[in-house]
Amino acid sequence: MPHASPRASPGFNWPVVVACFFTALFGWGFGFYGQAVYLAELHKLHGWSTALISSATTLYYLFGAALLTLAPAAIERLGPRAVHLGGAALLAAAAVGLALASAPWQLYAANLVMAFGWASTSTTAIATTISLWFHRRRGLALSLALNGASAAGFTVAPALVQLSAGYGLLTAVLAVAAALFALLVPAALFGMRAGQREEEPESGDATPPALSAEEGPAAIEPLPVLLRRAEALASFRFWSVTAPFALALAAQVGFIVHQVAFLLPTLGHEGTSTAVAATAIAAAVGRVGLGLVIDRLDQRIVSAAACTSQVAALLAMLLFHESALVLYLGCIVFGLSVGNLITLPALIIQHEFATRSFGLVMGLSTAICQFTYAFGPALLGAVHDASGGYRPALGLCMALEIAAAGIILVGRRPKAARAP
Repeated sequence: MPHASPRASPGFNWPVVVACFFTALFGWGFGFYGQAVYLAELHKLHGWSTALISSATTLYYLFGAALLTLAPAAIERLGPRAVHLGGAALLAAAAVGLALASAPWQLYAANLVMAFGWASTSTTAIATTISLWFHRRRGLALSLALNGASAAGFTVAPALVQLSAGYGLLTAVLAVAAALFALLVPAALFGMRAGQREEEPESGDATPPALSAEEGPAAIEPLPVLLRRAEALASFRFWSVTAPFALALAAQVGFIVHQVAFLLPTLGHEGTSTAVAATAIAAAVGRVGLGLVIDRLDQRIVSAAACTSQVAALLAMLLFHESALVLYLGCIVFGLSVGNLITLPALIIQHEFATRSFGLVMGLSTAICQFTYAFGPALLGAVHDASGGYRPALGLCMALEIAAAGIILVGRRPKAARAP
């Protein structure tokens, strides 16, 4: 029987944001930033080639993309608490498996297990959970919750690196996992209790929060109701959200993976570490800042502006790549939109699709985006190797982001004539 929880008065729903924050901290810490740590440590421990370890990571992202579409149904049937805690346990178990791996097949097996954990703790699971508690302030709630992803970049990842250097990968994984479970378990048990639901309008497909009373459903085209994957895949509106963010995230993830290699010649190891940390901190600041006002803005225009700001940052870093100051500022400007490009698709989907379509559309869109950006780092690497430098590779990133900005604006919903 599907999991269901009764509603209660608003005001008691913010603890779920804390719980989802720690879920994101766990998910991105072990499932995203941790991948770089596993690669370095396994190469050092076993002498496995970077290509071998990276191929297992690619398998992880691709398999995880397929599983993302199942997260909303799992939350409906099992409840968010079981999905979030179960996903975190799978991530930790898979990380332990990687630390203990002594043969390549164990490397691949652990990554397949980790894909289940990632699907249960990443954007789709968190956005679906937030949608159960929030309607009017969903943008702010989701932005705050997903800041756990940014926080993982300057907390979990450095902890894994430092502990691995001193005590080994297995001890590092066990210590960090224990610390995160100590935060996540009580937060989930308290924050995801039954009955803590924000009161919503009687109609499940109510006026999106960003619209004023004068710009209700009569002033715009009806919200699409998509209940099957085939309907979503045949919908222009679905692709007007999914396609641009798939392109933008491919560019964003590609740059982040190659950021260290691009910055090292000018900034050195210490300066590069500072620039990477500044990017992660800027991502958190940008997400919180935009989250305070995003429910009152046109999210498609904001998305296009986010892509454009990253283009400007990349262009400045390319033109003045010998200037340390420009590189630092460019990383900060680029970082301000990193978190928002992860958050904005969920906000556009909840704004432009019927409420009962949210889980299906969100899961399918996120899966397609992840499948696409999984190839971003490899594509940039191939362009770099073929050209002998990062100028064409980052030029490709800018082209993808410009295309994304254009597509996202083309998909803006036209307003119908006002009723007399």
